[in-house]
Amino acid sequence: MRFVVRRLAPLAKFVPQAVAARGVSASGFHTLRPLIKPRQAAVFAVPARSMFIQTENTPNPHSIKFLPGRAVLDERFTTGVDFTPKSPEVRQSLLAKELFTIHGVTRVFFGKDFISVTKTEDEDWDLLRGQIFATIMDFYASGKPVMSDKPIITDTTILDDDDEVVAMIKELLETRIRPAVQDDGGDIFYKGFDEETGIVTVQLAGSCAGCPSSSVTLKNGVENMLMHYIPEVRGIKEFVDEELNEVNEKEFQSLEARLRAAGIPSI
Repeated sequence: MRFVVRRLAPLAKFVPQAVAARGVSASGFHTLRPLIKPRQAAVFAVPARSMFIQTENTPNPHSIKFLPGRAVLDERFTTGVDFTPKSPEVRQSLLAKELFTIHGVTRVFFGKDFISVTKTEDEDWDLLRGQIFATIMDFYASGKPVMSDKPIITDTTILDDDDEVVAMIKELLETRIRPAVQDDGGDIFYKGFDEETGIVTVQLAGSCAGCPSSSVTLKNGVENMLMHYIPEVRGIKEFVDEELNEVNEKEFQSLEARLRAAGIPSI
């Protein structure tokens, strides 16, 4: 049996040195800094029903990319889809619902060809991986669609009432920034633009949400690029997901309760 394993490059699009090393022009990225430290991909291949699932580590130690070797989102989607247990998007995906039945899974993100799963801090990947593999394999074997067939309007869809600046912000996020962020198992969503302050509000998703490198990603990458190409932009701020914070707080309280029950003092 032969395993076909491919390595995915780290976030080289925002790192001029890495781009230059590949013989690709780094034009337009001269104001950027390296967003994420180089890492060695962790790849795990699983054969099942002629299907191979590979995994790759992300900058977030609590998030892993699962690559089923086939499309996750179809051509209707130019962005990824971010799920939390109570988000309305969950109603559009049976696969996302099934992944959230696994204890310890707090966030799921669908990219074009990968599924990023985020767990609670106290759960062990060695235990979760097998359950996630089985869930993904069984779902694809069922032949059911990953997402329901509905018209897709994304955060970067340019609407009729968008002014020129907002349209430029959306286009830059869609064509230059989002592909780079998606390479690391995450995504970035446009949440709004304040004309008076010049501040763009964005939200990180997938493995980028809660990642220790996220502040570097936003400041040294996204903010610099937006300000470089769009003079009206004077900064960015991150949208705070109150629902995810609530989930994390409940998980933390649950962990503290289990530690107390075991006679282990919490820190």
